[in-house]
Amino acid sequence: MSNDPERMPVIIGVGQINDRPADPRDGLDPPALMIEALRRAEIDAGVALLSEVDSLAIVDQISFRALNPVTGAVATGIGAVPRLQVQSPAPHGDTPIRFLNEAANAIAAGEIRLAAVSGAEALRTAAARARAADTSYAAIRNAASIREPTYAQRFGLAAPVDVYPLYENAARAAWGQTLAEGQAESAAIWSGMSQVAANDSSGAWIKRAVSAAEVLELSPANRPIAFPYAKLMVANSSVNQGAGFIVASLAEARRRGVHDSKLIHIGAGAAAKEPADILARDRFDYSTSMETAIRRTLVLNGLGADEFDFAELYSCFPCVPKMARRVLGWDASHPITVFGGLTFGGGPIANYMSHAVCAMVERLRGEGRRGFLFANGGFATDNHCIVLARDPVAGARLPASYDYQAEADAARGAIPALDEDYRGPATIETYTVFYNRDGAPRGGVVVARTSPAGARTLAAVDPADSALIAFLTDGSAEPVGTQGQVTGEARNWTA
Repeated sequence: MSNDPERMPVIIGVGQINDRPADPRDGLDPPALMIEALRRAEIDAGVALLSEVDSLAIVDQISFRALNPVTGAVATGIGAVPRLQVQSPAPHGDTPIRFLNEAANAIAAGEIRLAAVSGAEALRTAAARARAADTSYAAIRNAASIREPTYAQRFGLAAPVDVYPLYENAARAAWGQTLAEGQAESAAIWSGMSQVAANDSSGAWIKRAVSAAEVLELSPANRPIAFPYAKLMVANSSVNQGAGFIVASLAEARRRGVHDSKLIHIGAGAAAKEPADILARDRFDYSTSMETAIRRTLVLNGLGADEFDFAELYSCFPCVPKMARRVLGWDASHPITVFGGLTFGGGPIANYMSHAVCAMVERLRGEGRRGFLFANGGFATDNHCIVLARDPVAGARLPASYDYQAEADAARGAIPALDEDYRGPATIETYTVFYNRDGAPRGGVVVARTSPAGARTLAAVDPADSALIAFLTDGSAEPVGTQGQVTGEARNWTA
């Protein structure tokens, strides 16, 4: 890390808001939430400075699409005319950490002195207003992106909740876990996150600790979503939440009178992605880009995985922190959140990690020395990590590129050919079952490898095939690796 205080990036203020009016229709829209979060960050810093930020970075929001882009509204709301204004082009969960990394690099390069980052979602309010208007909220949200469905989408792989179970089931099998063991691991982690969220000082949306047994027990309040995930294991996007933070050079912070107790130093970060096409990935039990981003971040900061007092491992679905903690070598008892996770802390689409940054800053101000932040986005696609610390991170050298895509690509295994028209014998690579709101299966998908060519293909799971549904979900045997057939016009899977 440079010893020049003009080029040492620090976080100086953080702010969060949970907006819960009695009538959700009365909630604030995303720009208003972002403005309020940044005003709170300014109050937290203890000095007036928002009107003078050089850079404003906004995390893309989906709940009020008609308002996009919102950078101008937010800039006006904080009384600023930033020289640099950007809104991310898509709502991916790694965005807040990318913006933090970019702000730190820009300060280290001497390009800016003050940066603000903010994001928010108001899906709770948007949904309530849509219901009041007797309009399909899903139709409103997706109207701008209607297009011919892809091969994967035709088999039900359309949303993150459809795709992440593919990783969960493949990884469980690769790790040699039974279904019960895999679910127990997820439940223990999620129960621990709920306990963090329940803390009085937490900014979490759901402040209720739940036991591991509650996470596992299916009920109308904890219905199955996509096997093996139930509602208490998935991100809670029905929230009105905003978060923001302010980054400055150390010299600028001191010139403006920010107290040293507020300053949290920013280390180096690293990022890499999986192919955007989920069927163009080499495997589903492991992510080369995740491992590259995590390991590179440790190396760039000269730190070992055991040198962090706090961590935030992205937790939209259990497979993500479970894979990440294995890269880090952490056991299941290791704390992985400072905010409460996307189920309990709240899952405001792409902006969760802004809340995690705020929570991490608050924790480090009070205790500990270092925190590790790991963000994930897309369909297990984007990975970005960074380090925060009470003192300068001695091993970090900024500015520095965070792009380690070439390294991740070089380590990736061969990607199987895709055969969209295959019928015949095949082996299950991974799978999931989809459920209706009443808990009844509504279908499913098997990702299979053809015999003997080894190409990848998809097969549908017929919800009326009770024997197949039981085989895939009851845990009596491990479906991954078993043989079957892709048959018929519907290309169904038969065991």
